[in-house]
Amino acid sequence: MKTTFTLLLSAIALILISATTLNKKVYESKAFDFFPKHKIDTPDQDRFVKVTLAQGEFTEPTEMTILPNLDILVAQRRGEVLIYKNQTKKIKEAGKLDVYFKTNTPNVNAEEGLLGMAADPKFAVNKYIYLFYSPFDKSVNRLSRFKLVNDQIVKESEKIVLEFYSQREICCHTGGSIAFGSDNLLYVSTGDNSTPFDAPKQQYVNKGYAPLDNRKGFEQYDSRRSAGNTNDLRGKILRIKVNEDGTYSIPEGNLFPKDNPKTRPEIYVMGNRNPYRISVDQKTNFLYWGEVGPDATNDDPLRGPRGYDEMNQARKAGNFGWPLFIGNNYPYKAYDYTNGENGNAFDPQSPINNSPNNTGLEKLPPAQPAYIWYPYGESKEFPQVGAGGRTAMAGPVYYATANSPYPTYYNGKLIIYEWVRGWVKAVTMNAQGDYVSMEPFMANVSLAAPIDMELGPDGKIYVLEYGKGWFSKNPDAAITRIDYLKGNRPPAIERLSIAKPSGLLPYKMMATVIAKDPDGGPLKYVWNLGKGITKTTNTPTLTYTFTKKGEYPVSVTVIDNSKASAKSQVIPVYAGNEHPTVAINLSGNKSFYFPNKTIDYKVLVSDKGAKVNTNRIYISNTYTEGTDLAGAQLGHQQAAQTLVGKALMLKSDCSTCHKESAVSIGPAFDKIAAKYKNDSKAVDYLASKVIGGSHGVWGEVPMPAHPAMKEAEVKKITEWIMTLGNKEAVKASLPTLGKIVPATAADKKKTVFTLKATYTDAGAAGLKPLTTTNVINLKSNIIDADDIKDFEGFERKDIYGGEKLILTKDNGWIAIKNVDLTDISGFSYSFRNLDPESDGEIEIRLDDSKGIMIGKSTFRKAVPIQIISDGKQHDIYFVFKTLKTGDKKKRTIIQSITVEPK
Repeated sequence: MKTTFTLLLSAIALILISATTLNKKVYESKAFDFFPKHKIDTPDQDRFVKVTLAQGEFTEPTEMTILPNLDILVAQRRGEVLIYKNQTKKIKEAGKLDVYFKTNTPNVNAEEGLLGMAADPKFAVNKYIYLFYSPFDKSVNRLSRFKLVNDQIVKESEKIVLEFYSQREICCHTGGSIAFGSDNLLYVSTGDNSTPFDAPKQQYVNKGYAPLDNRKGFEQYDSRRSAGNTNDLRGKILRIKVNEDGTYSIPEGNLFPKDNPKTRPEIYVMGNRNPYRISVDQKTNFLYWGEVGPDATNDDPLRGPRGYDEMNQARKAGNFGWPLFIGNNYPYKAYDYTNGENGNAFDPQSPINNSPNNTGLEKLPPAQPAYIWYPYGESKEFPQVGAGGRTAMAGPVYYATANSPYPTYYNGKLIIYEWVRGWVKAVTMNAQGDYVSMEPFMANVSLAAPIDMELGPDGKIYVLEYGKGWFSKNPDAAITRIDYLKGNRPPAIERLSIAKPSGLLPYKMMATVIAKDPDGGPLKYVWNLGKGITKTTNTPTLTYTFTKKGEYPVSVTVIDNSKASAKSQVIPVYAGNEHPTVAINLSGNKSFYFPNKTIDYKVLVSDKGAKVNTNRIYISNTYTEGTDLAGAQLGHQQAAQTLVGKALMLKSDCSTCHKESAVSIGPAFDKIAAKYKNDSKAVDYLASKVIGGSHGVWGEVPMPAHPAMKEAEVKKITEWIMTLGNKEAVKASLPTLGKIVPATAADKKKTVFTLKATYTDAGAAGLKPLTTTNVINLKSNIIDADDIKDFEGFERKDIYGGEKLILTKDNGWIAIKNVDLTDISGFSYSFRNLDPESDGEIEIRLDDSKGIMIGKSTFRKAVPIQIISDGKQHDIYFVFKTLKTGDKKKRTIIQSITVEPK
């Protein structure tokens, strides 16, 4: 989910015309003159592989630099400089700075520390390393030059190049990235050093919009004092030339002259919130950066636009708008924090900074729009970037040579990436640098919060992975290298499945992995069962009997004939305790619910090897949204909740900000479960917070909105969260035997009736309790046209205030799949006919449009059907045959089909 490095990292994305949906897209490149002027195939993404150089040895890595001998220096926020030795493949400490990285103020996170690192372009000769850090004993951010001698940072060699004031004991936004251009000019990014959260105990607050509070005593809530201030180095990207003696000079072409007392000549780009990762094109010297954006989830007529992350490009010096503008120069409005009244929207052509906290020019340079911009929700302009938390990062522009490790297809493309969402994209530009398109890059490589991406002297991309957890030592933090396999490719693993993930001793486990060799060769399977147990097979299945009690992490490594390998995810299995069984028995129809018609249910629980404690049974019913019969997953769904909700959580970006029980930027899931354990509406409440975003409940750091996530999947996640607090007996909210009279679905969010039963056992010695949930979904008996996905001879159109199906041919059919016909007497229809004079016939057929006919009628009558109670699910086909009046053919518009009960 998102947050404050928040903000420490967050704001970039791209997309428009993409090759995501195309496996082998034929693409005619128009980017730069050196591109081939013929059609070329998109490279196979499965040829990109991640080579892990070091993992699990890092504590908050921030930036790295690749030395000429392929040694890698890594800066860590808490002050350490580590060096990875290419020859020995080992990590050791190269030095440590005394840095300010933690506040003394409760519930306030500092983002400062050792933030940026770059090697001098002439490092092979001069051994200079540049570090951007926050010294412990002075409230500044500092750029210094050091010498690296015998793999050690020589502290006595420090030359302070520049430093500037930074307000402390507040959060957030540091920037801190360092990059050299091909002309040896040094770029340094700085954050706006402003608090994006609501000021405590105030009536009128920020709410995630631009911080424009100019009241005395609230200076930290006014980014006009920094990012919008031409006389302040915060919220900027600086450009300087470092002299041999460690001083610096101002190159030509920066934003302001050298002799104006209200401007700083070091400024190349102003109007930045948190330009956390920057990169310079080594041919054009265009500057790229990811801008981490604010948290508002919706546009507001009083305040202005919702939050966006940005990917920006500067071909020359300029003002990029913050805090007066965001995204495509969307303007904020002046806001009076004393009375809640707003003023006019700011003008991007003539922006004015009239804050009393401004020490620079009042009239600012015209604002430049973002290169790429995207909100929490799905982006209409750049749909490929997805939705969810945001933390934009700009990587290198890749140039191919004769011996390049990657295909020439990527020549001249900008590589961008997302810290929270985890994707990497290649952006195609034209000869002027304008955006053309975006496509996935190394799409099959999984990254754990990529925080830096650099091109090494060998032409390969190196990635620094922060790991999925805030302010901590993450086991998945790593340095990785991206290789491209021009010959043999490693196996591809689709999934690992365990037929029965738990059992009493002796526990017989049956595991199956679905994998293939892209090159068609045989595979070998090495199974890791945890606790030192390994097995090797030549088939993708393993049967193994555990005789000792315990939780075992099961995974498999698949190896081809050339020793290339791939490792599956880890699935825990439990020997010595077995998941309980939960059954829900219904009388009557198993596909639909009918208004005011009683649903009789009975819940049966068994727990092998233990007595069932009825106080641990939890039964509930609710209404949820269903888009179609298949999507609603009608009928029984029994699964171990730990394998459903938790799996969905791990696939989302939630695990970036929350851990099951450990401390991270957001509250631990078990603490959430404990807080709401007595709230019968906790699952729905927490789901609304995941989808709509939240702040102020657990502290000042907001949790991002996820408007594109499906409500049903979010509820599975929150159900799993609530099982973590199920350590005490829970009284069932409904009896195990009962009757429910459903009401008419009021809106599209209540078209599926869900009956759910959960049981958590008492665990076993040395083993945690196990939970099983069984769910029955019953669809509303009114099936709207937009819920129907299978048809022929019809066309879907959005008319009359919603999607309808229009019969465009003489004959056509509509199908409803997987239907229980028990206690169904027939079907009726809701039409809109453009020609009310004509009519037609409807035949209802079983399992095929030409199958057994079980009913027949005209359009205007309900269709009774032959009663079928075979206990099976059938596909129902409604075959429409129109009549003609002269030469004029009737058009029929279908709004809905109603299932009539017996």
